[in-house]
Amino acid sequence: MIGSRWLLLAATLLAAPGASWAQTDEIQVYDAEIAGQGIFNLMVHTNFTPIGRTKPDFPGAIIANDSVNGAAEWAYGVTPWFEQGLYMPVYSFYSTNQGPTINGFKIRELFVRPHAHDHKFFYGLNFEFSVNALYWEDRRLTSEIRPIVGAHLGRWDLIYNPIVDTDYTGGLKGLQYNPAGRVAYNFNNKWALALEEYDGFGPLRAFVPHNQQFHETWATVDRNGGFVNVETGVGVGWSDGADRVTLKLMLSRDLNTHGH
Repeated sequence: MIGSRWLLLAATLLAAPGASWAQTDEIQVYDAEIAGQGIFNLMVHTNFTPIGRTKPDFPGAIIANDSVNGAAEWAYGVTPWFEQGLYMPVYSFYSTNQGPTINGFKIRELFVRPHAHDHKFFYGLNFEFSVNALYWEDRRLTSEIRPIVGAHLGRWDLIYNPIVDTDYTGGLKGLQYNPAGRVAYNFNNKWALALEEYDGFGPLRAFVPHNQQFHETWATVDRNGGFVNVETGVGVGWSDGADRVTLKLMLSRDLNTHGH
């Protein structure tokens, strides 16, 4: 039953396609962890690009260099295998050519192996439906399909998100491949260090030349527990299509715990 629903949703999205590199409202590798059933969670994403692309990706687009972008991500654990998410608002605190802006919102449907943290092998599938301001993306409607595969190997986590994006134009030829991956070492149940990789190769049918691709490698630190969970890191771009330096901070907290 669950599998057939995934296939139906995937077929619906894959029938319509192709977006360019996304802006940096969310810089995160999904690990199939979701809010507990009946629990609301809020995660605030903030990303600052001190050394970034100085030209807009399309006419009127927000310029990445010196921009501060983010989103408030609201999540609710519907079942042990399904989390409903809403990014509202997606925003920029500052950009050199647009100033402070509201950039749109996103609806997220995340299906996972229940209690992924307790399994050596875990997996999931995430769907995002975005409504964008036209200085954030060059299309009003975009979507993302994000499969999740990973393994817990002792203190090590290996995770890969082979992401496919679409802007509902161009047919199947326009699908964009923008994967992300993470290798993390957990010192204990509170602290972890990780290397993350974010890439944008262009259309699945024919990747763009390397000097137009997006490649960033990140070093991150996670702290779980206490009043909020924290993930912070610095990313370095090593292709002509990427920003040179980006910083991120993610703060999350369960908003209700049924008295626990």
